[in-house]
Amino acid sequence: MDRRDFLKKCAAVGAGGFVLSNRTLKVRAGAKKPNIVFIMIDDMGARDVGFMGSEYYETPNIDELVGEGMVFTNAYANAANCAPTRACFLTGQYSPRHGVYTVGNSARGSSSDRRLIPIANDTTLDSHHITIAEVLKPAGYVSVSIGKWHMGTDPDLGPIGQGFDVNVGGFSAGSPPGGYFSPYKNPELPNGPDGEYLTDRLTDEALKFIDANKDRPFFLYMTHYAVHTPIQAKADLIAKYQDKPPSHGQDNPKYAAMIDSVDQGIGRMMDKLDELELTDNTVVFFFSDNGGYVGATSNQPLRGFKGTFYEGGIREPMFVKWPGVVKPGTTCDTPVISTDFFPTILEMAGAKKPPGKTLDGESIVTLLKRQTTLNREAIFWHFPAYLQGNVPGARDSKFRTRPVAVVRKGGWKLLLFLEEWVLDGGQSKIDTNNAVELYNLADDISETNNLANTNKAKRDELLNLLIDWQNSVGAPVPTTPNPDYSG
Repeated sequence: MDRRDFLKKCAAVGAGGFVLSNRTLKVRAGAKKPNIVFIMIDDMGARDVGFMGSEYYETPNIDELVGEGMVFTNAYANAANCAPTRACFLTGQYSPRHGVYTVGNSARGSSSDRRLIPIANDTTLDSHHITIAEVLKPAGYVSVSIGKWHMGTDPDLGPIGQGFDVNVGGFSAGSPPGGYFSPYKNPELPNGPDGEYLTDRLTDEALKFIDANKDRPFFLYMTHYAVHTPIQAKADLIAKYQDKPPSHGQDNPKYAAMIDSVDQGIGRMMDKLDELELTDNTVVFFFSDNGGYVGATSNQPLRGFKGTFYEGGIREPMFVKWPGVVKPGTTCDTPVISTDFFPTILEMAGAKKPPGKTLDGESIVTLLKRQTTLNREAIFWHFPAYLQGNVPGARDSKFRTRPVAVVRKGGWKLLLFLEEWVLDGGQSKIDTNNAVELYNLADDISETNNLANTNKAKRDELLNLLIDWQNSVGAPVPTTPNPDYSG
């Protein structure tokens, strides 16, 4: 079932039971559905918050929330940059199913340095995809997207076109076009007073939405532009960090001040929930769309930064607070990925997925309840594109990443680099063509010791698993040599 058929079906039956589970029917009989607040930070690295070990950035409000929920120590974004992770979150599907692999053109960087013609990238999320907001609507939820969208513009491809009831500040841009101080130059956000700070303004809008919808279940997608570039912050908060000693490579006062503003905003949102006596019936998710940006922070001891498919580019800070369900102060080491949020939220809300819609993630409700682990072998990534940039920890100095596919199973992670795989002999030359990297993350979180040729049994196990997955989702592999490549 595609989006058009889904919406027609919803209109035909009204709110009367389509995609409603037994839990939803119980809600109608008197139980109250949980509100859902999903906080998506932009470009926040896995170590950019106190609960993940930062001693430089100060996040007291976030850390307090962590104490009331469950931290996921092996949480991953579906991509190493912004738009594809968001598309995966909204659809519950891996990138090969929706075609959003990267930001902008897939042929980034100098053509003379690219060995393959990459797969074309979709820069918008096609409207036939059914989003999480659209599935929550017939289950009785009102929804808002506040902040960054990055996958198209309304009326058709922005948040309203994709099922949200309210859009505040979301359109095709990946960073605030006017910077973080008003005037914002944002077609979906009226300017505030000169000098108003964007993170504060988006928080104000969230508080208004909560106030207006306190008597019905709501889905608040709080998708901050922060802490994406440009690195701009309020002067008083910058001053707070200027004399603070560096810690593990983190030493940027402006970036620290941006994080501080995000933390303060989250504290204000939680205070509003307390004020309206909504806290006990509100689930809070906290996540980031990719790893930390090289010019702003340090991901140590993780290798790489935003744009790489090493841990520094895809591992994220994550926690879930679910009062009455999640035991406070708990942790979970099971690997999870952003496609898992769609089925998780549906289960929490008592909604079912539309008939025929494929969901690639798994609900993590059983993990939150500490009942059992997930019934899956592995998680995957597929990036048939190029992303230019000289980033410490990357495979070479010209690209943050070249075309690559990745699998993580248990504590093991394999990266398959498609240029060498396609052009340098593939499986027959696997011992010499440098197409495969294999890491034991349990012993080598920094991905420094490539075990591809010393543990061939594990290499081949993960490689076969990855290829089978690529075939199952129709992941396109670039195979055409680039005639402009000069070596």
